[in-house]
Amino acid sequence: MKRVAVIGIGQRLRGDDAAGLEAIHQWRHRYPETANRPEVRTEALELAGLNLLAALENMDAAILVDAVHGPNPAGEIYRLREEEISSFSSDTKSAHGWGVAETLKMGRLLGMLEGVSICILGIQTGQMNPGEGISREVRGKILLLCEAIQAELNILLAQ
Repeated sequence: MKRVAVIGIGQRLRGDDAAGLEAIHQWRHRYPETANRPEVRTEALELAGLNLLAALENMDAAILVDAVHGPNPAGEIYRLREEEISSFSSDTKSAHGWGVAETLKMGRLLGMLEGVSICILGIQTGQMNPGEGISREVRGKILLLCEAIQAELNILLAQ
């Protein structure tokens, strides 16, 4: 049986950075039959860093859900392979201490992620102002992000 982690990453009090956390929360409620399967582990990480590596321990695959900063309009959803995420961090500062790309790279170098396939579902940020909630543009796309999580899981669990 394939073990899959579904991990939302973000900070609740930093605008659109909370989108990954909100998507995981809503996905759990919309798809409880999948979220409660014994081979699926869900987590929300406010400060990913090394906690991300611990959450990936003993997993065969993972779907990471996070806000990304790129050139497209707020709310656009990305499906990225692990090696593609560094392209979103060159001109941004991570709100999570160590960024996801750096954490995964370190985990790979240390052999902690051997055999773990990782997909990143990102949602384009509009604003990440401290103390503000998720923007209307991003909130309006959370349902699509939930559907993307479920679609990825359906593929992974069928393998």
